[in-house]
Amino acid sequence: MAFLRRWLDSDVGHSFRTSPTALVAALIALACVVAAVFAPWIAPHNPFDLATLELMNARLPPAWSPDGNREFLLGTDDQGRDILSALMYGARISLAVGLASVALSMLIGVTLGLAAGFFGGWIDTLLMRVCDVMLSFPAILVALLIAGVGRALFPQSPDTLAFGVLILSITLTGWVQYARTVRGSTLVERHKEYVQAAQVTGVAPLSIMRRHVLPNVLGPVLVLATIQVATAIITEATLSFLGVGAPPTSPSLGTLIRIGNDYLFSGEWWITIFPATMLVLIALSVNLLGDWLRDALNPKLR
Repeated sequence: MAFLRRWLDSDVGHSFRTSPTALVAALIALACVVAAVFAPWIAPHNPFDLATLELMNARLPPAWSPDGNREFLLGTDDQGRDILSALMYGARISLAVGLASVALSMLIGVTLGLAAGFFGGWIDTLLMRVCDVMLSFPAILVALLIAGVGRALFPQSPDTLAFGVLILSITLTGWVQYARTVRGSTLVERHKEYVQAAQVTGVAPLSIMRRHVLPNVLGPVLVLATIQVATAIITEATLSFLGVGAPPTSPSLGTLIRIGNDYLFSGEWWITIFPATMLVLIALSVNLLGDWLRDALNPKLR
């Protein structure tokens, strides 16, 4: 609580408390995260338990419709799964994949960016050329290629391995932004007096990067990571929509949208609209929080 009070009294905390957009976005994001994390306890049904599914309940409209059932507030899909419960479990998968891929991308990108900016020379040249090559391909194309190769090499893979391939495919397209951002900030920091003083006193280069340079380049990284969470979730939804993402037995929001797309023009609009709305709310709230954080950490805008 003391940490929370100190944070609320800081410049960033004051900016958050006085920004209606940030407050609303934070509430929406928090509600989505809570629903996803506590889905096994608060969801009305377990949509992934095949033994509890009834095909007689398939494609039921929302509860407020004339043909709706109060047991299924937002209706059911083609297999009789409760849409509300599927949204909670699907958001859980989407958030887990998005956060894991962003964390891995940040780890790889920050490490390579620090090395490129601090050491320079052939290390900088080699890493930046690799970044240029990665940026020359569309991110979704690289993700599709990696995911497709992984599925081809492991056709009978369990769900955990399928999620691993999905996280890896998103990571390989996401680390470049972190590397280039950290490299540019490190080029500025390494010529400052505190870094030169540490070098003169004989501090090891790795210690200088970890204890002195890294804390001063984390601001842009945090902003980029916040925005990249939304991008990673959308990328995962895109891959799942195309059939190379989350497996059908554990569908994410993208898989639910793909399933509902087959019934969109036959009148069962709720199978697609509700998962799509959930995806938009998550991505929009995270993006708004990223925009607020960018402005809050920019001293010129205070």
